[in-house]
Amino acid sequence: MPLNMNRDVFITAAITGSGNTQDRSAHVPRNPQQIANAAIDAAKAGAAIVHCHVRDPESGAPSRRRDLYREVTERIRASDTDVVLNLTAGMGGDMVFGGTEKPLPMKPAGTDMVGATERMTHIAQCLPELCTLDCGTMNFAEADYVMTNTPGMLRAMGQMMTDLGVKPEIEAFDTGHLWFATQLVNEGVLTSPALVQLCMGVPWGAPNDLNTFMAMVNNVPADWMWSAFSLGRDQMPYAAAAVLAGGNVRVGLEDNLFLEKGVLATNAQLVEKAVGIIEGMGATIIGPDAVRAKLGLTKRAPVMA
Repeated sequence: MPLNMNRDVFITAAITGSGNTQDRSAHVPRNPQQIANAAIDAAKAGAAIVHCHVRDPESGAPSRRRDLYREVTERIRASDTDVVLNLTAGMGGDMVFGGTEKPLPMKPAGTDMVGATERMTHIAQCLPELCTLDCGTMNFAEADYVMTNTPGMLRAMGQMMTDLGVKPEIEAFDTGHLWFATQLVNEGVLTSPALVQLCMGVPWGAPNDLNTFMAMVNNVPADWMWSAFSLGRDQMPYAAAAVLAGGNVRVGLEDNLFLEKGVLATNAQLVEKAVGIIEGMGATIIGPDAVRAKLGLTKRAPVMA
């Protein structure tokens, strides 16, 4: 197979995520001001897109509070630094079963299952240019936790994104997720060309090896745009692998806390390191305006409530 290196690369910075990392590094932002400032710093370092979750400002636990998303959005948009805003729509599909012998009732701690409209309310209010659509259900690391996204839920949420004019970033954790994303495009729920994020090495999705990675890449339709990441110490090697395979790059504290062994990173430092890798390969880093042109995005103000 001939090398199909991407020469014009955009970087996504995944700023804080929803994992249990808030007490493992002081650099993981918790409140809206910290999240917005980290996003702005990442953009200044070279990220064209910032992918944002929100957290409870006191505990650091993942949150779906609309006021927190609104504050993050307004702070980023009020800054002098331009960046494409990507908000998660993945929250609200969490099931934690009661155990192997008595799976029901669900455990209240960690279970958060709500309807499609509620999962999309902050998207409808904030109107980011992008939002995520996790295109499948999967066992997700912990023993009794399932990330739940049924076909019906995904069709409903995908149609809402299309109707709002917010482009989905399809999160694909395995090849079947790409298969279903293609089906959503074929049904007219999503528009083509689509945007895909290949999520590698997340237990228990697509394993973190190059054969599986290339199987994922080869299942992305030729006219779609894609990006990829892996976790922990493999974050930067996958930045190089994604560019070599024709894609774009995601880095950030959602996926990796360290700049190098034993050295905790900021989001901006991870972006700077990725910029060095990409430019060292002979590729060019493109900015938010070029990304908007590639993806057909329009920057809008949030809906006043």
